[in-house]
Amino acid sequence: MAERPSASVEDYVRAIYGLSERGVAVTNATLTSRLGLSPSSVSGMLTKLAQLGLVTHVRYRSVELTPAGRRLAYDVLRRHRLLELFLVEELDYTWDEVHEEADSLEHAVSDNLVEHIAAKLGHPTHDPHGDPIPTSEGDVENPSTKLLDQLAPGTVGTIARVWDTDSELLRYLTEHGLTLGNRIEIVERKPFGGPLVVLVGEPQHAETHFLGAEIAAALSIAVQQ
Repeated sequence: MAERPSASVEDYVRAIYGLSERGVAVTNATLTSRLGLSPSSVSGMLTKLAQLGLVTHVRYRSVELTPAGRRLAYDVLRRHRLLELFLVEELDYTWDEVHEEADSLEHAVSDNLVEHIAAKLGHPTHDPHGDPIPTSEGDVENPSTKLLDQLAPGTVGTIARVWDTDSELLRYLTEHGLTLGNRIEIVERKPFGGPLVVLVGEPQHAETHFLGAEIAAALSIAVQQ
């Protein structure tokens, strides 16, 4: 515990990894938006992370984690995602309630407690939002999913992962049956920035939904081959 970086350093490397994991270019601007901080604060922290050997950063270009930064991100993600799953499985939280709780707890729990949680849960591989949980050795699954907003009409798949930081969005998804494992078919993309029309559920009971850009960018789909 004494050798861990500060909570802010851990938050940054997790955010950088989270953006790159979903194919988003990691820049000062995207980090500023993701973390809700000022551009000057983000710029200063990126300089510090580079000095610590956790990122490579050339001004006005994208930020990348070094091997050391990636391993730290995996360690933080393991704690965060196991805590989320523990809260859901053992304490009856819903998936829209756990992100902020895990944000607070991930910096305080010991590695020993994390491993006890993993054992209690049967060494799970995914958290409540479908995100892969890194192993204690620093390995992580790289699932072949695609963001819904990147898919063409006619594509069929299942909802495999959900961006988990917006509680209101998660509640909306629950209320409308847009949850993990459900079949989804892209029917039409309305022109001029209009919504994505999808069918959710098995064909005989599928419901039509009109999804805006924010939701389409939050859902990752395992595409049927």
